Amino acid sequence: MNEISPNISQTRPRIRQLDDAAINRIAAGEVVERPASAVKELVENALDAGARRIEVTYADGGKTLIRVSDDGCGMSADDLPLALSRHATSKIDGTDLLNIRSFGFRGEALPSLGAVGRLTIRSRADGAEGAEISVCGGKPGAVAPAALNAGTVVTLRDLFHATPARLKFMRSDRAEAQAITDTVKRLAMAEPFVCFTLRDTSGGGEGRVTFRAEAETGDMFEALSGRLARILGRDFADNALAIDAAREGLHMTGFAALPTYSRGAAVAQFLFVNGRPVRDRMLHGALRAAYQDLLSRDRHPAAALFIDCDPVLVDVNVHPAKSEVRFRDPGLARGLIVSGLRHALAEAGHRASSTVAGATLGAMRPEPSAPRIYQMDRPSPAARAAAWQARAPGFAEMQEGYSARVEAEREAGTPETDALPPQSLPLGAARAQLHENYIVAQTKDGMVIVDQHAAHERLVYEKLKRQMDETGVTAQALLIPEIVELTEADAARLLETAEDLATLGLTIEPFGPGALAVRETPAILGPCDAGALLRDILDEMSDQGESLTLRSRIDAVLSRMACHGSVRSGRRMGADEMNALLREMESTPHSGQCNHGRPTYVELKLSDIERLFGRT
Repeated sequence: MNEISPNISQTRPRIRQLDDAAINRIAAGEVVERPASAVKELVENALDAGARRIEVTYADGGKTLIRVSDDGCGMSADDLPLALSRHATSKIDGTDLLNIRSFGFRGEALPSLGAVGRLTIRSRADGAEGAEISVCGGKPGAVAPAALNAGTVVTLRDLFHATPARLKFMRSDRAEAQAITDTVKRLAMAEPFVCFTLRDTSGGGEGRVTFRAEAETGDMFEALSGRLARILGRDFADNALAIDAAREGLHMTGFAALPTYSRGAAVAQFLFVNGRPVRDRMLHGALRAAYQDLLSRDRHPAAALFIDCDPVLVDVNVHPAKSEVRFRDPGLARGLIVSGLRHALAEAGHRASSTVAGATLGAMRPEPSAPRIYQMDRPSPAARAAAWQARAPGFAEMQEGYSARVEAEREAGTPETDALPPQSLPLGAARAQLHENYIVAQTKDGMVIVDQHAAHERLVYEKLKRQMDETGVTAQALLIPEIVELTEADAARLLETAEDLATLGLTIEPFGPGALAVRETPAILGPCDAGALLRDILDEMSDQGESLTLRSRIDAVLSRMACHGSVRSGRRMGADEMNALLREMESTPHSGQCNHGRPTYVELKLSDIERLFGRT
């Protein structure tokens, strides 16, 4: 224990000034973590220059070559040496670091890249001659004339050749290439009116285009929808809801997928603040909270959300990579995401994702049959009518014993069509019940299959939640208050939210330094460990800035009550009951999925059904 660390000099250490090369390599360690980081910095510079077309070329996962070409405003020959100087930038003047309206502003990217790789910049401003400059190992060369169109071409070769130790931490070429692709796609989402091209030239030659997104047209929502369809797939665009919400200076737009279009991991969650892609734990937690009673724990929502606000309301000068932001009022941003998404999901009503029907059709495999019979080879209508008449007695006997057919009773003289429920409604009219669990309904252009238990479970759950919101949560007074020992800081933090907790039936009071007395707990939870509940609430508040633990526990109890109080599988339902269930689904929010995130119904279009039987 008394040994002197070998990293500490035995003599008095002297303070010395690091040279510029060492300073740039240290800065590069923060700014340029991997090839994808270099691509991000260069593409953001191109966007700040007003580029409308950007092409990114890389080789060997970006380790040997990264080239970013744009048609932006360009730089003059006099600007090139200054662009390679540390803390030289055209984005800000340094007077107000809170009013930042560009991607870059630190002036660290280009000198950092030049310190760890072989960097060449060719640029031509409008009305000026083209020029280029090269830097290797932090040592810039002279400015030379160059021939090119307006814009800028930045070429980075042999990344980290000046710091070979960093190469040991690089992943495989495929993994680094995937990281570059993800980075370009995120930036392409933020700029739907800009054309992006990504090219892999590993092995030499022209290479191959691995990603291309042409500039979108139309208004903002149309352009964003088209760009997301190109990047995330048409299924996402078809099953996503347009989001447009505002609150106290914050404006949120974007698209969020229906709960039935969920993912097994949080890989389809994209958040942007003033157009900047960010990875913020608080914002991702708010996204998860918005779907908290619509998805099971092992499923994750898919969304691309854009928060725009006055730059003074958010601090982007938190980390050199600029992937973290800090809001002046984090609770306001979190509340905007939660309330905006919940409102949009509630307005979606009974809608379920179209991928559910696609999976159903994919599960249907027609039996092998003889060669296809074309329409001209089929029997004539007269021949088919004669065949039906010949078989009529047999079918008549089958109809008498077929109890699953739904026929509403009608009075004598009433036309048959008047007794049928309307098929023009979204979920149609009930026609049959199969296996005493699945309702088959006929719509105007197809059919709907409803899981009666799952659907009724969601209806009962939503009704219980509405009743609780109207009457409040009943609190159960404890005969002997439970004393919970905490730190003084944790106790003070919980007391700040005491009023909110009381509305959910949990009443706490101070009980000396660092201690709380729990006097009431939610009656619906029954006997519970108040100490463990408070600590769970504290953990969630520390992680996300707000706690939904108590509300989620109450919702979980309501969900179990709904499950036990809903129509059970195996119960035979009449026509009126089934149609009443369909009508209630149409008027109830979130009825497209059960309490566990599974779909409550599948809709099949008549054209898809006919395709299964080769009738197209």
